[in-house]
Amino acid sequence: MKIGITGGAGQFGFHLRCRLTHVAGHEVAIAGRDIFADSVKLGAFVKDCDAIVHLAGVNRGADSEVRDGNLAPARDLAAAISDNGVSPLIVYASSIQRDLSNVYGDAKADAADILAAIGSPFCEIVLPNLFGEYTRPNYNSFVATFCHQIAAGDRPGIHGDNPVELMHYSEAAEIFADALESRSSGQLRPSGRETSVAAVAGKIAAMHADYRDGIVPDLRDSFDLDLFNTYRSVLFPAAYPFALERRADQRGSLFECVKERNGGQCFFSTTLPGITRGNHFHFHKVERFVVLAGTARISIRRLFSDVTVDFDVNGKEPVFVDMPTLHTHNITNTGDGELLTLFWSHDIFDPDNPDTYAETV
Repeated sequence: MKIGITGGAGQFGFHLRCRLTHVAGHEVAIAGRDIFADSVKLGAFVKDCDAIVHLAGVNRGADSEVRDGNLAPARDLAAAISDNGVSPLIVYASSIQRDLSNVYGDAKADAADILAAIGSPFCEIVLPNLFGEYTRPNYNSFVATFCHQIAAGDRPGIHGDNPVELMHYSEAAEIFADALESRSSGQLRPSGRETSVAAVAGKIAAMHADYRDGIVPDLRDSFDLDLFNTYRSVLFPAAYPFALERRADQRGSLFECVKERNGGQCFFSTTLPGITRGNHFHFHKVERFVVLAGTARISIRRLFSDVTVDFDVNGKEPVFVDMPTLHTHNITNTGDGELLTLFWSHDIFDPDNPDTYAETV
């Protein structure tokens, strides 16, 4: 299908675009403010899409800004669909706030009514609080704010241990992809992880304490893995390469490449001069590169971006670089001799579920 995403430049939009493009194999079009500002462009957008995921909206600001910021895009989208005589499947990202008596929740509910009244196939997905990689702090996710504060060495501000239901962007994106595939209708209410604000802060602080000493925390719980990847996204690229301590005596030298609270898989490769390995990305996997001998360039690029971060490394000055999720990466032997590299991932490779997707840096 060709799927349009309104508000696709936001954090959830980015994760959803990654899922729909690289896992489901759909063609994705994005409608931002420039498209909504031009009725002709918006009309062309809706006519060109088999389905539309409506994410556009506002959740912070004055009451009038929040209300208008959610109702206006819904009205504009509804008008464009009606005026152009099309009936794409509409999947709408709603919020559990719709059950509460506040401006944002009321606006989300009213926007759902506007879209449902068009007559197109319609599915409203009522989401709990979302979190994940690459969310800006001090906006709409306390998880992102805590990650930035703790990574900077600050103490997060916790005002009471309020219960909270959380869902990672990737889980929400999978739910939306399934709804599009099955052409779901009506209202869906997926459940997230029940936890508390203080519990999340404690987990992130413990992860930070481990990771600054080069220790990867226990990641057997998928929620902990999502939190850790969210925390790691704050560190990239400034925290890398991470220097490792080489110990030497009359026998030679050694350094510890990976210290992890539970398991994982470690493997070793040789690479001939000029050869590149990798050119893939992961949704969840934590993967580490350590050059043991030779010289190499590690290159990393965020999906849908043309900005590449390069790290030139060598075996004489041991460091590690951990690959951020949703960033394609590779390693190239830039020396004249054989390159020896150690690779580690937090899980054991499963050929039936490899979480590895080809994409050239």
